[in-house]
Amino acid sequence: MERLTIRELISMDEMIQYMSVLQDLYPSLEETSYRKELEFMLQHNYGQVAVFDGEICVGISGYWIGNKIWCGKYLEMDNLNVLPEYRSKGAGKLIADFLNQKAIDENCSMVALDSYTTNYKAHRFFYNQGFAPKGFHFIKILKEEKIR
Repeated sequence: MERLTIRELISMDEMIQYMSVLQDLYPSLEETSYRKELEFMLQHNYGQVAVFDGEICVGISGYWIGNKIWCGKYLEMDNLNVLPEYRSKGAGKLIADFLNQKAIDENCSMVALDSYTTNYKAHRFFYNQGFAPKGFHFIKILKEEKIR
């Protein structure tokens, strides 16, 4: 394993090039639908960062910069995934630290994320990065077939 590096993925083509890391999280993710989703998301303050071992992408996270009445400007981490063989080797921390600094640089009041209630390993990781639960994220599913 080389020294891990991190960088922002700037273009849609670059994001699609490394979609296999997201497919590890969402096996049903297909390029056509991913491209459509990115076309929409990129217009709404969406970005991605990726961790590399040499030329191999081993971790990725999307992020959003938004604004809410209760907290002002914030950065939300989205779909952070590290390939299984790279977990507990610093890739996730590299992403969390990078996005934390980006939030500071963007003058955000906080960094937020969602995590499934049953994802205990992720919870431990996020607690170790200084995150704590603030509330519940309620959802009402309208189209079950669209949920990955």
